[in-house]
Amino acid sequence: MTHKNNHKLRIGIVGAGSIVRARHLPALKKNSEVEIVAVSNSTYESSEKFCRENLPHATPLRNWPEIVALPDLDIIWIGTPPYMHSAVTISALEAGKHVFCQARMSMDLAEAEEMLAASKRYPELVTMLCPPPFGMRADLLVKKILAENYIGRPHHVRLQSLTGNYLDPDAPPHWRQRIEISGLNVLTLGIYIEVLQRWLGDITGVFAREKIIYPTRGGYEVIIPDLLTVLCSFENGAEGVLEFSGVDAMAPGDRLEIYGSTGALTYDFGSDVVQVGKLGDRALHVVDLPPELEGEWRVEEDFLAAVKSSSRMATLLHK
Repeated sequence: MTHKNNHKLRIGIVGAGSIVRARHLPALKKNSEVEIVAVSNSTYESSEKFCRENLPHATPLRNWPEIVALPDLDIIWIGTPPYMHSAVTISALEAGKHVFCQARMSMDLAEAEEMLAASKRYPELVTMLCPPPFGMRADLLVKKILAENYIGRPHHVRLQSLTGNYLDPDAPPHWRQRIEISGLNVLTLGIYIEVLQRWLGDITGVFAREKIIYPTRGGYEVIIPDLLTVLCSFENGAEGVLEFSGVDAMAPGDRLEIYGSTGALTYDFGSDVVQVGKLGDRALHVVDLPPELEGEWRVEEDFLAAVKSSSRMATLLHK
């Protein structure tokens, strides 16, 4: 692999699974200012296969430290499960690379705090966690409705994220059910908390109950809950009931309800349809999403723009 002084942002991918293939790779390949030069997946064979099928000019490597050690890389793009996030992120920053890391952030709070501390030690480098796609399309619309006090002061929040993904008791454990791979991440709890706090402010108090319906899968002892119910308080005074499940047959789509002193708002995360109603209305009605408020997936573009605007990269690009 030879260095190409073509003024492109050179990326090394660590972890090339389905999310990278389906969500990140298309946008990266479309960007003329980007070159993906190396890939390290879970095995060398899978790295070769990924490059052969998607990036024939990229070099497959056996281990992620080989990618981090490449001197002419600008960015490390992490698409692994959470158990690798902290080690790869910190190593990449120490090697002078910008870092994009797939969610969930880490195995636990201690690792997350180590990652944050490392990012602060290298303020000239851009670090970014992949944001949740849920609610992205109508994010600004929801913020506008709440800011304009259309439903009054929120006092009751209800979120349901229910699936039947883990209903089969004979299925082997999914990697998200394996704590040594996924860490202390439960169902879709973390990803929706990020959405809720963006709209309603920080959560200041929590009480939760959980249950494991199928504690043994193929001889593996599962300790990550199949069901989780959270009662919480928001800093704005609202009380929340958040329900998560991976074992609900015929489950409806993910849905949020916010009840205020003068009205209500609902968000269907499957369709991105927002409905509102005020006291005296006969029913909720759909709110049209104006084009100027419509959000879209621009995660890759936003990260690359931040990297290009950083003082370090600006210096390199103008040499």
